[in-house]
Amino acid sequence: PLPTHLVGDDVEVMCIDGEIRQYLSLDFAASTSPLPEVLERVVEYMPNYSSVHRGAGYKSQVSTQVYEGARRAILRFCGKQDLDDGSTLADSDGQDGYSAIICRNTTEAINHLAFRLGLGKDDIVVTTVVEHHANLLPWRRYCQVRYVECDSQGTFDAQDVRRELSVSPRPSLLAITGASNITGWSPDLTEIIPLAHELAVPVLVDCAQLAPHRKIPADADFVVFSGHKIYAPFGGGALVGPTKYFTHGEPFLAGGGAVDLVDLDEVLWSAPPDREEAGSPNVVGALALQGAIEYFESVGFESVEDHDRTISRYLHSGLRARPYVTVLGPDIDDLLPVATFVVDSMPHSLVAARLSCEFAIGVRHGCFCAHPYLTRLLGLSNEEVDRFRDQVRRGDRSSSPGAVRASGGISTRLEDIDRFLDAIDSIVSSRDLDSNYVQDIVSGEYSLANESLEWYGQGGQDLACGHS
Repeated sequence: PLPTHLVGDDVEVMCIDGEIRQYLSLDFAASTSPLPEVLERVVEYMPNYSSVHRGAGYKSQVSTQVYEGARRAILRFCGKQDLDDGSTLADSDGQDGYSAIICRNTTEAINHLAFRLGLGKDDIVVTTVVEHHANLLPWRRYCQVRYVECDSQGTFDAQDVRRELSVSPRPSLLAITGASNITGWSPDLTEIIPLAHELAVPVLVDCAQLAPHRKIPADADFVVFSGHKIYAPFGGGALVGPTKYFTHGEPFLAGGGAVDLVDLDEVLWSAPPDREEAGSPNVVGALALQGAIEYFESVGFESVEDHDRTISRYLHSGLRARPYVTVLGPDIDDLLPVATFVVDSMPHSLVAARLSCEFAIGVRHGCFCAHPYLTRLLGLSNEEVDRFRDQVRRGDRSSSPGAVRASGGISTRLEDIDRFLDAIDSIVSSRDLDSNYVQDIVSGEYSLANESLEWYGQGGQDLACGHS
């Protein structure tokens, strides 16, 4: 069964009406609290913490086993496994198979890959306008980028991708999201990945949003994901790809642990994956990743998908039934439990602040590190975008476009969605309370206007208001 409780779910906060309420996180798409099983595994390991690799001491040996065990779990999680004998396809000493590189998060993983592919100014990477900035900006540093456009609902299909991949010159890579962090929509990777391979284009799938909700596509050439999205927020993430791409050339990071021999004129780099992990590895983050992966393996993604579908339908139908709410993105059945919306005539940052200060509900607001996608979903013209850009350059974010995002996870219940929807209704019906809040022009954020309403520290309880 899926958990009904995550670490921190019992935190209580005092709201501005003096009532103490249990904190409700509807911000799973940003970061997740740890599973109790993950935290327990970390705590049990900590007495044996030590540096990994080459240490002869008992703790170092234990830590090395823990770290390499996490690497094997990551490969298994990404479907890089020999189905005949169950062994992983990683080959540290040669160019066959796949390597799992343990890093901090998805952003670092994509930057790492963008460097290691050795792309030049004449190379092409195809990506989409749906992407998080992590899958847009790194490519622009090294090469030319072509974009698959979306329709007014924020979607595209396999043929849209095919058209962009077929344009000459042939791209070196297709870098595509597994699921949008704004709409919860997933492109049809079961069709897109094979067609890219037909055109001899390797595929990177950004699984940051997908990994906690759906099985990672095993036929992707490269996969990236973050621990803090899959209930293991201890600073671990992963890049998985064919070992041959990491065998030659200099690594992304240079330093100890990535070398076999160094003198003042020459360096002999280690074989991957060690070659790609300079510095002291994050053993705790790796162990947490393994704990989360093994949790998903134990419950099975069928259970997760069933739960997601129930929560998503309830959340979307509830929001769409309210005439003063506009939900962004497609109105389709198979969405992740993510809903991004605007409330008529109410700034997104004020909605988020009031949910926090009055109801102890944490949501996300703004542009969600996906500016090109959000401007399309909001239907903003080029002139409007230019005007907002000029305002930001002057240090004024008071009218910057954005929306509010509510996102659930494996512990979200239907009653949580009811509580959230009731809070939205209350906010809209009590607009006179808007005057309790004042906006900071530079940040665009709202906070309480009357110092007498501040509640920080009352009863030993704190609540961060609106700054999500």
